[in-house]
Amino acid sequence: MVRRLLEQRPELAYSVSCTTRDPRPGEVDGRDYRFVSRHEFDTLVEDGAFLEWAEVFGHRYGTLAGPIADDLEAGRDVILEIDVQGAEAIRRAVQDAVLVFLQPPSEEELARRLRLRRTETEAGLSRRLAGARGEMAEAPRFDFIVVNDQVDRAAAEVAAIIDGVPGVKTAPDDPRG
Repeated sequence: MVRRLLEQRPELAYSVSCTTRDPRPGEVDGRDYRFVSRHEFDTLVEDGAFLEWAEVFGHRYGTLAGPIADDLEAGRDVILEIDVQGAEAIRRAVQDAVLVFLQPPSEEELARRLRLRRTETEAGLSRRLAGARGEMAEAPRFDFIVVNDQVDRAAAEVAAIIDGVPGVKTAPDDPRG
């Protein structure tokens, strides 16, 4: 859904998260994630380079502060694709952040989508679904909830949220912000 939104709204910036996990088939370093070693990640943590970071399912994920600051300074709105704990850290760090929870249409559909990726064992799938249940329970803490049932519809809904939120601009010359 986020890729579709970015296709439709090229003026938006996308924050590429760092991770210590290995790339999945088809993932590209610098596009999908910045794949770094555990040592590199620890150095970035020590240097205070992350706006937020967390360990999830045995791997670390983090959002670099520098690229986000650069995009915001250039007048671009930034899309982050992060989990609930990352969103809470962003809420604390960025006062005017708008948090949108992308919710699967059902747990069954989420399980189907995860199985299609073919990257999880059944035990891993069970662990991810349990984590997803916990995250879905936190959805009311977000500013908006979008059900990711159809990619185009969900992308359009997020675009409408961006367009309708006071102070959230879609382009540097947008008169609303």
